[in-house]
Amino acid sequence: MELASVVIPVYNGESYIDRAIRSALGQTYENKEIIVVDDASTDGTDRKIFDNFADLIGETVIYIRNEENRERAYSRNRGCEAARGEFVFFLDYDDEWQPDYVKQTMSLFSSEGCDIIYSFQRTFIDEHGGVLRVSGKDFGEDQARCIFNSSVGYPTGTAFRKGSFPGYRDEYIPREDWEIFIRSYLQGSSILLVDNNMIRVRAHRQRTSSRPFFWSSTLRVYRDYIDRVPPDYRPDFIFHAGDVCLRFGDIARGWQLVIRSFLERPSQLLEPRKVAAFLKRGVRLDKFLRLRDERIKLKKETGI
Repeated sequence: MELASVVIPVYNGESYIDRAIRSALGQTYENKEIIVVDDASTDGTDRKIFDNFADLIGETVIYIRNEENRERAYSRNRGCEAARGEFVFFLDYDDEWQPDYVKQTMSLFSSEGCDIIYSFQRTFIDEHGGVLRVSGKDFGEDQARCIFNSSVGYPTGTAFRKGSFPGYRDEYIPREDWEIFIRSYLQGSSILLVDNNMIRVRAHRQRTSSRPFFWSSTLRVYRDYIDRVPPDYRPDFIFHAGDVCLRFGDIARGWQLVIRSFLERPSQLLEPRKVAAFLKRGVRLDKFLRLRDERIKLKKETGI
């Protein structure tokens, strides 16, 4: 039985880290190790880990602490370097898995021979682990389209064959989890997307997808990859960038990108979800005004 390595990066995660570790330890796949990379937390994260898992530290649970705060891309990469297993699973400190997640994924690695396996996120939980909602989104059968339209990304649903892991990149945080799929696809990695509802994503206000930095990082990915996206998937890639701009009140650029996307593939006008998103966000002047100062500051810092 192959060893599965679970990497959990954490920064100031004392509220949830024990739940994440227990979720990893509770996997029905027996041959596993859990590598916790503490990114120089200043709260009680380390105390929570050692109080709850002292008898496992150094054996099933490996604890690594960064000397200074280096952000999550560095922590995930460091965890992967320390992994002894041929297969590496990433679990965010505030998320959880269904008990058979690793077992099913390892079976797919064996049968499909792929480099990367991604499980779509459907179940969202509250701070206590209770189910808030289960998404009924139709992801479609075109897996490449799911990559370029950003239906992939959550590290909690991502597993790599270690020899194929290209590393997360700091410059794309917080969109580093989307960028790594684009880069891997363009480099020819074999990627399998599965819809098995095995990951549980905790919804809370600290999620980076609600912060303006998400907008500027999306534009960085757009700028760096637009000329490399296969023509069949350019409209999806462009639409997503435009949709994010509209979400954060960057209305002029958002309209420009969305219209460009529709012009490249007019059939998108028959997709209710895209049209609804465009109409809902395309006139949000309140967001334009509320987030204007933050966008200006980020533009000066990033050049986007």
